[in-house]
Amino acid sequence: MNGFDRQEEGTADSQNIERAPAPRAFSSEWTLRSSFIGPQGIRSGWSMLIFIVILVVEVLATRVPVNRLLHSMKHNPTLEAWSPAVAAGILALLVLVATAIMAKIEGRPVLSYGFTDKRRLSRFVLGIAAGVAALSALVLALKVSGWLIFDGRALRGESAWSYGLQWGIAFLLTALFEESLLRGYLQSTLTRGVGFWWAAVLLSLAFGATHLPNHGESPIGIFSVVGVGLLFCLSLWLTRSLYWAVGLHAGWDWSQSYLYGVPDSGQVASGHLFATHPSGALLWSGGPTGPEGSIYMIPTMAVIALGVWITWSQREPCKEPAAKMATHP
Repeated sequence: MNGFDRQEEGTADSQNIERAPAPRAFSSEWTLRSSFIGPQGIRSGWSMLIFIVILVVEVLATRVPVNRLLHSMKHNPTLEAWSPAVAAGILALLVLVATAIMAKIEGRPVLSYGFTDKRRLSRFVLGIAAGVAALSALVLALKVSGWLIFDGRALRGESAWSYGLQWGIAFLLTALFEESLLRGYLQSTLTRGVGFWWAAVLLSLAFGATHLPNHGESPIGIFSVVGVGLLFCLSLWLTRSLYWAVGLHAGWDWSQSYLYGVPDSGQVASGHLFATHPSGALLWSGGPTGPEGSIYMIPTMAVIALGVWITWSQREPCKEPAAKMATHP
């Protein structure tokens, strides 16, 4: 980024902040109202609770028709392969609706929770490339060390292209859902209450907890999920956007599940390009957890984090991004 870009971005940020009306004078004396409303509007804890309640209501209201739709797709040979993409797309839509409702309440643009970025396309594409490259490097290290065995091609011709497209869309929507949920509205709102990095730690632990029920998950696998969550937060801290994180998330999962056919947090996708299987000690191979359960995952995350820091720490204006994200009318 040159000086002109830095000045232009700073001006844009200043304009966004200036549009918000000045906070009203707020008394320090306790009142019932002050328990719910603070200097920046609805207090972060209540905002998060409202957001979660909206999501729960949405899920309950759509559960029956969505289950019927997915059930009918799974019994239709033509549509069955698209059911993961449809399920992920519905979840992403529900999070978007909940975020839009909260944005309306808070008087903010719906994209202000991590999706306003002039470099959105370049960062998204770079994220996809980084995800594919990082996972490929991890798989190569396991293969060379003898901890992962390739059994050959599992798909060829039209089927390979078809499944590749279907899983690409499914993992893109999954990444959009998970990043919008955990690193979007919730990260932005919890930052107002406890600060950016405490919010990042708490939500990354929650991210890891969602993987606990997965069959075949392991302690290193859970540790890796938490670490990846913090890695995504690092990119959010430095770029103030989620586009790179969404790209890396999608590229990583697509390479893991479709391209190399290895387990993803203990789950193996149907329809993958290569057939592989782990070999040897679980600590090194990852076993049924997949590469994320291998000790090799730790240096892999460290290298990615270092690359993120080198790429953006000196190129972006580092004036407390958390504070800007937390600005409310």
